[in-house]
Amino acid sequence: MALTPQLVSSGSDADQRYAKFDERKRKRMESNRESAKRSRMKKQQRLEELSSETTQLQNQNSICHDKIESVERNYRAIDAENNVLRAQLAELTERLNSLNSLTQFWADATGFPVDIPEIPDTLLEPWQLPCPIQPITASDMFQF
Repeated sequence: MALTPQLVSSGSDADQRYAKFDERKRKRMESNRESAKRSRMKKQQRLEELSSETTQLQNQNSICHDKIESVERNYRAIDAENNVLRAQLAELTERLNSLNSLTQFWADATGFPVDIPEIPDTLLEPWQLPCPIQPITASDMFQF
């Protein structure tokens, strides 16, 4: 049985090939595990970065929301004050017209000439008052 050593020798070659194949497969699997681990770590790191950025943006959004609410409150207060001032202007204009009428009636009755000036249009239309136009910048709106 001279064939037996050859069979043993070829069996040994097959075992070596299988061993090399198994070793390559084991190394590849280990490499894949390491790669997957790195990928999971990168993904986790990116998730943490995005979570941190989300928190930061939510904080900035909250600050902006608070500033907008404050500006809106200031606007409403100023608008209410302007409405009061407009009503006062209308009342004072009416009083002035009444006083001018009485003064003219008195002047006509006594014969004394009285110079009654006309009410300037700027008092009747206050939005046309001659005043310097000052631009309002966005940064001015948020400084209280």
